[in-house]
Amino acid sequence: MHAKSYSEVTSVDQSSPARSPRRPLYYVQSPSNHDVEKMSYGSSPMGSPPHPFYHASPIHHSRESSTSRFSASLKNNMNRNGNLSAWRKLHRPPGYDEEEEEDDDGDNDGDRDSKWNRKFRLYLFLFVLFVLLFTVFSLILWGASKSFHPQILVQSMVFEKFNVQAGSDPGGVATDLMSLNSTVRITYKNPATFFGVHVSSTPFQLHYFQLQIASGQMEEFYQKRQSSRKVTTSVSGHQVPLYGGISAIGNWRDQRQDGVEVLLNLTVAVRSRAYILGRLVKSTFHTKITCPVTLSNKKLGKSHSFNKTCTYN
Repeated sequence: MHAKSYSEVTSVDQSSPARSPRRPLYYVQSPSNHDVEKMSYGSSPMGSPPHPFYHASPIHHSRESSTSRFSASLKNNMNRNGNLSAWRKLHRPPGYDEEEEEDDDGDNDGDRDSKWNRKFRLYLFLFVLFVLLFTVFSLILWGASKSFHPQILVQSMVFEKFNVQAGSDPGGVATDLMSLNSTVRITYKNPATFFGVHVSSTPFQLHYFQLQIASGQMEEFYQKRQSSRKVTTSVSGHQVPLYGGISAIGNWRDQRQDGVEVLLNLTVAVRSRAYILGRLVKSTFHTKITCPVTLSNKKLGKSHSFNKTCTYN
C-alpha cells in the first residue's frame, strides 16, 4: 500500500457518500494441503487483482520473508526426522483431537503387547492344567496303592541251641550267661497289581519282659507285584548276662531239673516302600509284629508253629 497525504484523504471523504464501502484489506493465505512451498501472498475477497504497489510494500516483504523462513524450517525438520508429524499438525481439520493421533501411533505396540499377553496367559494356563491333572492322577494312584497292603505271616520258629553257664559280665560282675541260637521263618506276599515293593525291617528281638536275650537282622529285598516269598532270619544271643532276671533258668541250673520252660516275646517291625511313579509318588506300609513263644530245653531243634498267636499292627 502507498501512503496518502492528509489533504487527499479529506477530499475523498467529503466527496464520497456517508455509507460508501470500506476499501478491502489484503491478507496472507495459509499454505495449501498439497504444496507447502506455494504460498499466496495477497488476494481480495471480491476477486479484485492485487494492487500494483503491493509488492513494494515493506509489510509484504516482512510477511514474505517470515513465511519463507517458516517453510524452509518446516522442510528441514521434516527431512531430519523422517516423518510428517509437524506438517500434519498444520493441516488438522476442525475439531481434530490430538489424543486420536497418539492412539493411532500406539495401536501397533498395543497389539504386540496384547498378543504376547495372550500367549503368556495360554502357556500359564496349560502349565497349571498339567500340574493339576498330574496331581489328581498321582493322588488316584496313591489312594489305590493303599488297598494293596502287604501280607506278612510268621510261620515258625526253631530253637537250635540253648545254654546257661556261670560267668561274669565285661565289668567283672558275676552272673549267669546265656547263649541262644534260633531261626524264624516268615512268608511275605505283595498283592499289588501295578507296583513292586522294597522290604526292610527292624531287628528281630527276643525279650524276657524288658530283658533282651537275642536279636537278628532280616536282609532287605525287593518283591515284585503279585508275588510272594519265604524269608528265613537267624536270631541269636551269645553269653548274654542275666543278672538273675530269669529265675526259672537259675533254678533249673542250680537244681539240675530235667526241663525248663521260659515264656518269651518275639517282636519285629517290617517296612515296605512302593515307588508307584518313580520317586514322585511313593507309598509306605508299616507292620509291627509280636509273637509269644515258649523256650523249652526239651524242644530244641523242633519247629514251634505260630498258629494265629501273633498280632499284626
